[in-house]
Amino acid sequence: MSTDTERTVSITVNGVPREATVPVRRLLSDALRHDLGLTGTHVGCEHGVCGACTVLVDGDPVRSCLMLAVQVDGREVTTVEGLARDDDRGGQVLHPVQEAFRECHALQCGFCTPGFLTTIAAGLEKRDNSIELTEEEVDEMVGGNLCRCTGYANIKKAVRHANAAMRDAQ
Repeated sequence: MSTDTERTVSITVNGVPREATVPVRRLLSDALRHDLGLTGTHVGCEHGVCGACTVLVDGDPVRSCLMLAVQVDGREVTTVEGLARDDDRGGQVLHPVQEAFRECHALQCGFCTPGFLTTIAAGLEKRDNSIELTEEEVDEMVGGNLCRCTGYANIKKAVRHANAAMRDAQ
């Protein structure tokens, strides 16, 4: 169904083709949370400043509170729920960034965590992980996301830890 006020969008979300009829002005963050039931994407500031709503669209991090759902029609969206992968025993294997956050105690309240995880995962997947990260690269990966609890030290440690794990997996 499609009208002047609603559109049906077809999106591949976390590897699964999905369809939803949404108001044309529905934000991607709201469509993910309310129409598709994927509540891992958090909405903090609703102005694109905090980064909590970051998802990947065709592999690139975007603020889902600044993008309309109709803009991702026909595209691939990865949310924090899609970072982990199924293993051959019916369970899931955490993405190296998720594992690093757990191992490095890089979260406290967890509100900002989904945005950090998707942003950092995209950043690490687009680089040559055989090369050691510079402090500037680490700062760049975490600089667009706000955290009020951790002080960033363990988040930066987790970025370096995930990079090493991805290098070792190659």
